[in-house]
Amino acid sequence: MKVFFQRLLFYLIQGSLVVVPLAGAIFLIVWIVASLDNALNLTSFFLEDEHGKPLYVPGIGILTVLLLLIAVGIVFTTMVTDPIRAWFHRTINRIPLFNTLYSSIKDFTEAFVGDAKKFNEPVLVLVNETGLKKIGFLTQRDLQKIGLQDEVIVYFPYSYSFAGQVVVVNASHVQKLNMSATDAMKLVVSGGVSGID
Repeated sequence: MKVFFQRLLFYLIQGSLVVVPLAGAIFLIVWIVASLDNALNLTSFFLEDEHGKPLYVPGIGILTVLLLLIAVGIVFTTMVTDPIRAWFHRTINRIPLFNTLYSSIKDFTEAFVGDAKKFNEPVLVLVNETGLKKIGFLTQRDLQKIGLQDEVIVYFPYSYSFAGQVVVVNASHVQKLNMSATDAMKLVVSGGVSGID
């Protein structure tokens, strides 16, 4: 009987190892998409059901955002000239709080999907004299403009989180890793349990 329960426990653990990560990933994706779709669903403003309540059409919010992004992308790449872009950026830079938020979000977005991706150089950083090292991503190589000679900026993502930490370290303490940026990000975000295959 004891062997039966041990075997049952073994199968329970094995099943959990398959189902929990899969269900967790699916749940997160569905939750993010549903939250965005619900928040951006414009049909509730002009469509009503037979009882006069706002009508929710699943998927319309996400579809609206995708179409809007594609339209803005087409307009900005084919019709907007450099002088108009320069005027747009100058105007945004004059709005005190908005300019800080806009430029930070813009730079962060471009770091992942823009032409000048920033999180593509995984590095190993010596943190202290005891030999403690952290995996991060080199984001700035030259800090002479702010008076820091031989210093670089490294971004350290937190494990099991989308947050991270930015630190300035001496370039001599930074070592390039022989792995892809995707694998390095997986390794850090998973707490070191995945990314080395």
